[in-house]
Amino acid sequence: MQGKVCVITGATSGIGLAAATALAARGAELALVGRDPARGDAVLKQLRAQNPHLRAAVHYADLSCMDQVRRLAQELLAAYPRIDILINNAGALFPRREVTVDGLERTFALNHMAYFLLTNLLRERLIASSPARIVNVASRAHEDAVLDFADLNIELDYTGWTAYRRSKLANILFTRELARRLQGTGVTANSLHPGFVASRFGDNCEGVYRMGMGLAKRLFAIRPESAAETIVYLASASELEGESGGYFARSAPAQPSSAAQDEAAARRLWELSAGIARIPA
Repeated sequence: MQGKVCVITGATSGIGLAAATALAARGAELALVGRDPARGDAVLKQLRAQNPHLRAAVHYADLSCMDQVRRLAQELLAAYPRIDILINNAGALFPRREVTVDGLERTFALNHMAYFLLTNLLRERLIASSPARIVNVASRAHEDAVLDFADLNIELDYTGWTAYRRSKLANILFTRELARRLQGTGVTANSLHPGFVASRFGDNCEGVYRMGMGLAKRLFAIRPESAAETIVYLASASELEGESGGYFARSAPAQPSSAAQDEAAARRLWELSAGIARIPA
């Protein structure tokens, strides 16, 4: 990883920060993406204390807003002549249905559309930097989910858990179709389940959601450093050179749900997402 440029979204806390810390120790140059400048400054100070020669910068954007994703992509393309690794990690669960400035349900916007749009905007730079890798953080939460293509915005029967599970299914479907489209370019794409993590995930919730999430973390969650191991493995392992379209857990291939292996659904999601993002399908 020495000298390789690694873009990581959701990099100022949780598993994103843990992955950044591990990749910095391996010599990577970090392009961290976050929302909070105060937290970003603290993270940079922490990382540089651990690695005095580290090359790193923080870029700020609200990834649930497509205009900010576009601005971020322009900033990254201007700052980095090459991009070797893209780790799409930023995500959240929203207990109440919210709509973004783009008219999208916020979970779908942040957890799926940000992955889709940022990846496509950086795609040519990744290809020019090949061999390069794209790592998409998904979740086992996808396992009983089914996408409703007539209601991607979940206007009917919304729950935060339903929206989150569908977004994680979308991550895996996106990865499969992305890998198919990247064949022959030298760029690979894989997704993963990091585990249930003791991070800031769910801290934006209130009431019963927040209490339940807090209790579950205390009882069952693993440390961010452990959860980040699969991210780091997919980003750096030499034995994965050329491996693409897979889904991993605990740094090993895993079997996603049958819905996550539906190639027709993957193509349809891509085409609908491209229409939403107003980019060529």
